[in-house]
Order: sequence, then structure tokens, then C-alpha cells
Amino acid sequence: MKKTAGIIFRTMILLLVGITIGLLISNNNFADRNLGFSFSGSDKLSKVLDLVGQKYVDSVNVDSIEGASVNELLQNLDPHSLYLPPQQAQSINERLEGGFNGIGIEYQILRDTLIITQVYEGGPADKAGLLSGSRVINVDNKKFSGTKLTADRVNNIFKGVKDAVILLGVANGDGIKTYTIKRGHVDLSSVNAAYMANENTGYIKINKFASTTDIDFRKALNKLKVDGMNKLLLDLRGNGGGYLNAATSMADEFLKKGELIVYTKGIHEPRTDYFATDSGVFQKGKVTVLIDEYSASASEILAGALQDLDRATIVGRRSFGKGLVQQQFPFGDGSAVNLTVARYYTPSGRSIQKSYKGGLESYRNELAQRMQKGELFSEQSNLNDTIFKGSSYHTLNGRKVFSGGGIMPDVFVPADTTQNTLLIQNLLDQQLFSAYVIDRMQPVLNKFATGDDFIKHYDVSDEDFHNFILYSSQKIKEMDSHELLISRDYIKSILKANAARFKWGDNAFYQVMNSRDEAFKKALSI
Repeated sequence: MKKTAGIIFRTMILLLVGITIGLLISNNNFADRNLGFSFSGSDKLSKVLDLVGQKYVDSVNVDSIEGASVNELLQNLDPHSLYLPPQQAQSINERLEGGFNGIGIEYQILRDTLIITQVYEGGPADKAGLLSGSRVINVDNKKFSGTKLTADRVNNIFKGVKDAVILLGVANGDGIKTYTIKRGHVDLSSVNAAYMANENTGYIKINKFASTTDIDFRKALNKLKVDGMNKLLLDLRGNGGGYLNAATSMADEFLKKGELIVYTKGIHEPRTDYFATDSGVFQKGKVTVLIDEYSASASEILAGALQDLDRATIVGRRSFGKGLVQQQFPFGDGSAVNLTVARYYTPSGRSIQKSYKGGLESYRNELAQRMQKGELFSEQSNLNDTIFKGSSYHTLNGRKVFSGGGIMPDVFVPADTTQNTLLIQNLLDQQLFSAYVIDRMQPVLNKFATGDDFIKHYDVSDEDFHNFILYSSQKIKEMDSHELLISRDYIKSILKANAARFKWGDNAFYQVMNSRDEAFKKALSI
């Protein structure tokens, strides 16, 4: 239990300061207010920093101290008001704007060599003919492999100014071939996967709520409609949120004109209502939504609206519980402040923000506390939580719903303990599943003509499992025998899914993972 709690704590840190947890409102919505925003040079904080820079006994990085001081001030207000250093602010905004300038690859550094693991469709690398599994040996006619590669160094080379030309010396089989690639815009889709789960049910997994999410969703939905879809399974598990207007646009696809999606208000923000229009493309088909404890922010806006209006059945576990709205204020050096300016409320009037009165550390540990109380494994344990006592909110059809601590699903599915072992976390952290696929499984993959053929006819045998564990033991010296036993089938699934993704992409990955997923099976059966 303690091991799993530690995994959740690390995930919480990433959620709180990472890319997707902030319910960000696009800067364009607040352009006038952002102009000329800066801290006054006459305040105490600025004066102290000036004194430190000019008089302190040792040399210090004042910019670093300033960022830490501002962040501590903001974190004393609430857990989601944050100071973002320039690189982090850029990374968040790139991801939520739906793309970046680069060559469009995913990679893994293995034995000090960059291995291309995915090539983004339509990106510069794809157009140049680069293939998954290729090894980058030279860059701009200079040795690259074996030069102590780091992720920062790789990103500085492959991402950057649009139209800059890069020469890549790539080994793919025998010999080295040189590719001339011009950096360009690379789209980052919000859709992880979209495929037919059965003859009439489409499955779509959304990973974030970015400026292009509604476009990405419509594109995926229309393809599935052509394949005969009239029911939708929408997967929001692990989706930490994004832009408010992306969530309302998504909700609009399912709702009738004039229905209230969400409203926001704060001391300095008057109530603003967001209503559905008549432009929705899936207003009649049956919808089931999957959520879990990592579904947050914009995910909760969408799930809450569809639940309150009895438009969808919500399946899974209680969501994260983030009902605060942030506005981003940029600084001239590229850093920014994400400041909470309002709370949001679902159509029935409920706020789903969980309490942060106990301070930041308590807030970060909240998911671990849920596990310790058994809430990830028992629906009744959730309902017994004091945060839901006295809740008196109801859906359009009169069903009781809860406020104050996330979205409670209509159908509860307990967490699978075999998925949360420290061993699996270590295997993922060390990228050993994908490394094994690169090193050992490409001959196996070459035996299958299609992803469907591989998924239907290949199973990870006990011998394959043994060989993978033996391979992984070179990096992870100690493995818990009990965790090996209970997580055996799940490790096999992850290994098969990573192999499928390496050759056939994300759809194949999720088809494999969902085939043994109890929440997916439950949602599909409804």
C-alpha cells in the first residue's frame, strides 16, 4: 500500500505543476487584461530582490529566487495558482495550442543512440520518409550517436525555428542514409485513439482539452460514423484538463441548443454562463464516459455537464476534484503566472473542487488517502466520505448527484491492484517495455501484415515474459517476487501493447490494453 501511495504522490506532483492539470482559459479570451501586466517595482518583494542582487554576501541567481518566491506566494492561495518558468510555460502552451515547430518524431535514447519510436503522420519526418526503428547516427554531418545524449540536447536540435534544415544520418538495416528535413509545424492531436469497439460502438480517447480538441474529436467521430457507429464510448481517464472553451465546445457536440453546460464566477469575475448551440454532431446517439481519479478540470466540466443533463452514463471512479479556473498572465521573459480567477459550477449548481484547507502537502496526498480509506476499491466507501454529506443536487431527471470532491460516476468500477505495483512503475520509468520491443521483438512484428492480425493472433507466452524480466533485470536489480506474480498478466498486456504501438500506432496500443480493462468492458456492456 505504501508503495502504491508513493506512485500516486509522484503522479500528483506532475499533475499539479505539469501540462494538463490547469483549467486554463485561452489568452485570446482575456487579451485586453494581459496587456502591460507586470509586478510593481515599488513593492516589498521587488525591493528585497534588488537588495539581494546588489548587497548579498555571495553571488545568487536572483531570477531563480524571484520565481520561487512568487510560486510560494501563489501556492499559499490555492494548489493550482502557479508560477511557470519560461521553458515550462512554453511547453504547456505548445501542447495546449495543438502543435509545435519540429520534425515530428518520438524517440528513445538506448545505449547512447537515438531510436525513432514513432513518426507523426503528416509531419516533416514522415514526409521525408523516416521510419520507426531507425537509429540516428549523425546530425548535420557530425557524430551524434555515442556523444552522451540527453533529452534537452535532442529537443534543442529537433525542435525550434520553422524552416531550418537538418541533415540526419540514419541507420535502418544496412548502411547509413542521409535525410534532409526542414522543420515545420507538427500537429499534436488531442485524440489518442479512435476505433470501433464493436459493430455499432465507437471508442474515442481524449488526452487533453486543447485549442484543436473539438476539431480532432469531430474528425475522429466522422470516421467512426462511416464505419457504422451509433453509440460512443468516450474515455477521459487520465485526462488532466486544459482550456475551458475546449471543454464547452466538446459538450456542445452532445447537447441541444440552449442547455446550460457550465457557469463560472469569482469575486472579480461576474457569473458567465456557457450554453449549447445547435451545432452538435452527436446529439442523439447513446454516450458512455469513462473517468478515473486522474480525470480533472476540463474533463470534469464535460463529465459533469453530461451527467447533470442525463445525456451520458458516467463509468469508473471518482474524478480528481478540480473546480478552479486559471487565467494565464505572461511576463516579458517568457515566464508566466497561472492565477485562479473563478470557480466553475456544473448545470445543477455544484462545485466539484475538493478542499485545500489542509495545505499543499495534504492536497497532494489526497489520492493516496483515498486509497488508504479504500475509496478506489469500494463505491460505498466513497459515499461514506464526509465531503458528500448533505449533498442535495439533482440531475435533469431527478437523480441525486454529489458536489465538493469530484464527479461521482453512475457506475463504479474498482481500481485494479495489479496495475499499481512499484515494479510496473519502475519498468515504465526505465522505458523497458519499449526498449525490449526495439531490441528483441522486431522480428516477431515483421511476421504480421496488419495490426489486427497481430492483436488477434499473437500472445505473450510465459517464455516471452521470462525473457522480458531477464532483460529488465539488467536495469532493475531487485524485483519483488509477489509483485511479479500478481502483475504478470498486466505486464504481458503492456508488452504486447507497446509492440503493437511501435509498428501500428496508438489505436493498436489501446485495442490491446482495453481488451483486459474491466472499466472498458463494463462501459461497453451498458
